[in-house]
Amino acid sequence: MACYHFVTLWRIAAPLEVVYQAISQSQCWPLWWKGLVRVRELAPGDERGIGRVYRYHWQSRLGYGLAFDMRVTRLYPPRVIVGEARGDLEGWGCWQLTEQAGITRVRYEWRVRTTRRWMNLAAPLARPLFAWSHHALMRDGAAGLARWLDVPLLDGGRD
Repeated sequence: MACYHFVTLWRIAAPLEVVYQAISQSQCWPLWWKGLVRVRELAPGDERGIGRVYRYHWQSRLGYGLAFDMRVTRLYPPRVIVGEARGDLEGWGCWQLTEQAGITRVRYEWRVRTTRRWMNLAAPLARPLFAWSHHALMRDGAAGLARWLDVPLLDGGRD
């Protein structure tokens, strides 16, 4: 399996609670996140949302699709969401939000490995393309979130 580690930073001119609300409601992401084809809730989790499971279907700019389930493993509203991925990608992702002077800084860390045979075989040569595709999707997410919230995006995809 090919392993990947990405850290993405967004800065959005909106209060932390507003940004957290949008990020914590991933079933709405397809409304504003280009490349996310659909999200389906598979399990509601407990009263706090721990154990909640969503299935994500993404379409990359390179033309391939990815599907994986994310299970919420830790939740510290309105600052942290951690999830475990299983499917075409396996690993974990962590959203961390902080606010200073009305600007919310979003940090997303994504540590995954690919499980699809073709991706693992192609990884030695295609790794830069896979990384580019990830970064492009994350930039689309930042831009889409800012549009959704109708606020300025100050930094949308720095890694």
